[in-house]
Amino acid sequence: MNIRRVTGLCTAVIIAAALCACDSSGEAPTTPGLEARGTVLTTVKPTRQDLSNKISLSGSVTINPVFGIVAPADGELRYLDKKPGTAPAPKPRWVATVYDDNGDPRKVMIPKDSILAGRLMDDRSDVTKGMPIVSAKHAGYGITAEIDSAQAYRISGAVTDVRAQIKNGPGPFSCTALGTIAALPAGTIPEPPPTTPPTPGTGSSGAPVAPPVSDTSNTGSSGSEATGMRLVCVPTSSVKLINGASVTLEVVTAKASKAMVLPVEAVAGVQGKGKVDIVGKDQQRKTVDVVLGLSDGKVVQIKSGLKGDETIAVPGPDLPTAAPVEGGPNGKGGAG
Repeated sequence: MNIRRVTGLCTAVIIAAALCACDSSGEAPTTPGLEARGTVLTTVKPTRQDLSNKISLSGSVTINPVFGIVAPADGELRYLDKKPGTAPAPKPRWVATVYDDNGDPRKVMIPKDSILAGRLMDDRSDVTKGMPIVSAKHAGYGITAEIDSAQAYRISGAVTDVRAQIKNGPGPFSCTALGTIAALPAGTIPEPPPTTPPTPGTGSSGAPVAPPVSDTSNTGSSGSEATGMRLVCVPTSSVKLINGASVTLEVVTAKASKAMVLPVEAVAGVQGKGKVDIVGKDQQRKTVDVVLGLSDGKVVQIKSGLKGDETIAVPGPDLPTAAPVEGGPNGKGGAG
C-alpha cells in the first residue's frame, strides 16, 4: 500500500477522535475530580481569642533623652512666669496651663526626675489636645527607639505596655513610656525675669535715665533640639544600663479579651471598615460589611457585622476598583 495513503488515513482517524471528544455544544467536558468554576473550596468560621497588637522596635540606651509633653485639652496655652530650675524634679512639676473651651485650667506637668528642656509653642497660643507643647529631658539613663511614619499611627496615643531586651544583657523587663512619640520642633527657654526691679537713675546732665527694658521674649540661649518621631521609656533602677547598648522593644498598643477573629486572608481591608464573604448552604457568596479592630498579622478582630456562627470564604472579597474621575484620562471628557 502507498505509504502516503496510510499516513493520511492515520491523520484523519486522529482528527476524528479529537472531534468526537467534544460534546454537541463544542466545549470539552469537565475534568473528573475538579469542582465547577466559582465553587468555594476553603472556608472558616469566626473564633474567639485574646488579642494584642504588638510592634517591635530597635532602640538604644541613651543619656538624658528628650521627650515631649502634650496639651491635655483644646484651649489657650499659658506658661508659668518663672524659669524652672536645672535640677531634676523630685516630683511632677507644673510648667504650664491650658485653659479649655470652658475656661477651666488644665495643668501641664513634667514627670518626676525630669527637667524642662524647652517651650514648643508661643505663650497664649491656641492648642489642640495631644499637640506637643513643651519638651522635657529625663535625667539619667533612658531607652529611645526611632519610629518611621509607617509605624507612627499604630503607636501614637496607644502605648499600653513596653518591654525591653538589651542585646547580650538584661531582659526582658518593663519600660515606662514617657511623653509623646510625635516629632518635636526646636524649643526655647525663656530668659529669667530680673530679681529686683530696677530704679531710675540720673545721667551726667541730671536728666533721669529710663530703667532698662527687660527682654520678655521666649527666645533663649539654649533649649531642646529638634527630633524625629521616637519612643522614650525608662526601666526601673534595678536594671543595669550601659550608654549606647542596643535594645529591642516590644510595644503593646492595644489589647482585647475574647475578641471575635478571622484569618487576615478572609478579610478585605486593614483598619476600620472591611468586607467578608459569607458562604450560604447553596455555596453562593454574599459580601457583607464588617468593622475591624486589632490585628496581630495572622488574625484580625471583627468588632461588628457578624454574629459568629457564619461560614466565611477564604480568600476574602476583592475591593471594588475606584470609579474614574470625571474629566480625567478615563473619565468623561478625557482622552479615553
